[in-house]
Amino acid sequence: MADSDENGLSDAARLQQPIARVLRPLVRLFIRYGATFPALCDLLRELYVNVAVHDFALPDKEQTDSRISLLTGIHRKEVRRLREAGAPVRTVPASVSRTSQIVALWLGDRRFTDRKGAPAPLRRAGSDGRGPTFEALVEEVTRDVRPRAVLDEWLDRKIVSIDKDGRVALGEAAIAPNKSDERQLYYFGRNLHDHIAAAVANIVSEPAPFMERAVHYEGLSEDSARRLETLSRELAMEGLIAANREAQTLQQSGEGGNWRWTFGIYVYREDERPPQEPTNGQKGVRS
Repeated sequence: MADSDENGLSDAARLQQPIARVLRPLVRLFIRYGATFPALCDLLRELYVNVAVHDFALPDKEQTDSRISLLTGIHRKEVRRLREAGAPVRTVPASVSRTSQIVALWLGDRRFTDRKGAPAPLRRAGSDGRGPTFEALVEEVTRDVRPRAVLDEWLDRKIVSIDKDGRVALGEAAIAPNKSDERQLYYFGRNLHDHIAAAVANIVSEPAPFMERAVHYEGLSEDSARRLETLSRELAMEGLIAANREAQTLQQSGEGGNWRWTFGIYVYREDERPPQEPTNGQKGVRS
């Protein structure tokens, strides 16, 4: 039986308000992209069964359809059908993995950075000058794809540009993918998963195993909010680049393993004035 607080509210009831706040921006995304409520229900039904099967199994006991039905509230016949469908497979698109590895190496390996630690513009193979080339960077990560093909793809996606000296320069889109880049949706799912997974682990575990903190202020002017956003972006990039550099060093040390690690930072600001109600047939103004 679920625990209750001093006011008699069950754990499930206490979760309602924070869950609604978490889901609100997701519902906004679902509606914008045409993901309907019935489709979401089907997905949640599959996830409930999958999580119950794999995350709530009892030691040395068979995970029966009846127990899964009890845990999830889903009828046994539906549980059986969904179990037979199998677990979803987590895959990383090849281009996402390749791009991320090359960019991470460019940002983190001192051979490819300037004296300040920023990603240095790289000359092309055969061009005049000294130092590593873009081709050498790509070939250190993969030899399955020609560096020229990677360069053409990245130029098209504005991940890199060619500077006035003919060198390949890393662009903002390498770190913040744009809407047409498949990395954006991949990292949307991955980053939100890891952030929420850390927060959930902190709620259900004692002591809390992960750092999950935020600085937040209300009642600010728009100018103050924007200034704090600019400062936050600068501090965040410094932290991400430093952490990435250390991760590159450790990964290249030769010690293999099965663990993964994520260090994420986010910045958010919004106008907290409530949306205006539609009047005289006009559309409402969204905050």
